[in-house]
Amino acid sequence: MNFMTGRQYGTDRLAEDRLAPDPLNQFNQWLAEATQSSTLDPTAMVLATVDEQGLPEARVVLLKQVTEEGFVFFTHYTSPKARQAESSGVVALNFYWPALARQVRIKGQIKRLTREASVAYFATRPRESQISTAASQQSAVISDRSEWEQRMQAIATQYADQPIPCPDYWGGYCVVPYEFEFFQGRDARINDRLRYRLIKQQWQIDRLSP
Repeated sequence: MNFMTGRQYGTDRLAEDRLAPDPLNQFNQWLAEATQSSTLDPTAMVLATVDEQGLPEARVVLLKQVTEEGFVFFTHYTSPKARQAESSGVVALNFYWPALARQVRIKGQIKRLTREASVAYFATRPRESQISTAASQQSAVISDRSEWEQRMQAIATQYADQPIPCPDYWGGYCVVPYEFEFFQGRDARINDRLRYRLIKQQWQIDRLSP
């Protein structure tokens, strides 16, 4: 059996005296640095949920906003990820920025955005994305690609001379975090891992073994 050879991560370090007291501030700092690096799609995040049988599922979604409350993304409310997230009330997020050898793991409670916030964001999306969203029954089985294309054409025709309304079955969520782990890869796998946990409304920081 041949095993893959891992790369060295570099000498960047993550020390307690370099951390922001608030993990959202620390995240925003790292996100800004990832955006300025060669990392592709720095706002891509893995969203993990559990299904009705308690089995894990994960998929990549796009972070749209970091607020004082948490992490915002948008999806169909009828999709498996939305149903699973609302059923359990909690999800996990994972960001990975390979150019910086950094990873951020987040656990949090999930809540819907207001309808007004979802409608406002929908209005800023490119028209083609609005058409796609309005035409989609996300994750439902379709016979072939042409069925999907016909639905999109029907929506485009229906709203040819008017704005496309935000569907009732689509909108935003905010993941309100209660735990973060910031991972900085280092050579020889002597990595730095620092964890924030929200305890009695205060963030407590611990160092974890690499």
